[in-house]
Amino acid sequence: MENTFKTKYLILTGLFAALTAIGAYIHIPFPTVPITLQIFFALMAGGLLGKKYGFLSQVIYVLIGAIGLPVFAGGTGGIGILFGPTGGYIFGFLAAGYLAGFGKQKFLTKSLYMLLGLVVIYILGVSGLMVFAGLEFMPAITTGVTPFIIGDLIKVFLAAYLSVKMSSYVRL
Repeated sequence: MENTFKTKYLILTGLFAALTAIGAYIHIPFPTVPITLQIFFALMAGGLLGKKYGFLSQVIYVLIGAIGLPVFAGGTGGIGILFGPTGGYIFGFLAAGYLAGFGKQKFLTKSLYMLLGLVVIYILGVSGLMVFAGLEFMPAITTGVTPFIIGDLIKVFLAAYLSVKMSSYVRL
């Protein structure tokens, strides 16, 4: 029984790493930071797998991108992306996968933890834009946060809703 339990976790962890990579290919180009579904899948990973395996799925995603596989937005990969203007957002997926795993399977608590995950993504993303793109704080906010808030809030609430509804099917 224990091996079946671990196998199921490992399969789903790998699946969410792959889904986050697929989410990078579903993107709308934007001048500095593209709109993708990566945030949605990072949040779903934590929401369904819990903090440990949600985080691990995003670690796998970041590592396969760091070694050069084209899993980041726009089909890019390599360690240089992690230390470029969008790298902070990618590191934020780690926190989002972890934070989304907190809370009981209630929509309100899932939403709050996922919102916190989104805030961390924004903080790390804006920091990356400031350090690697040379933007000041307000231009980094208007470039890397403001255009995405509505879409990202939709992703947060959809991920919270789906993770609560699907949790009984993915019972781990």
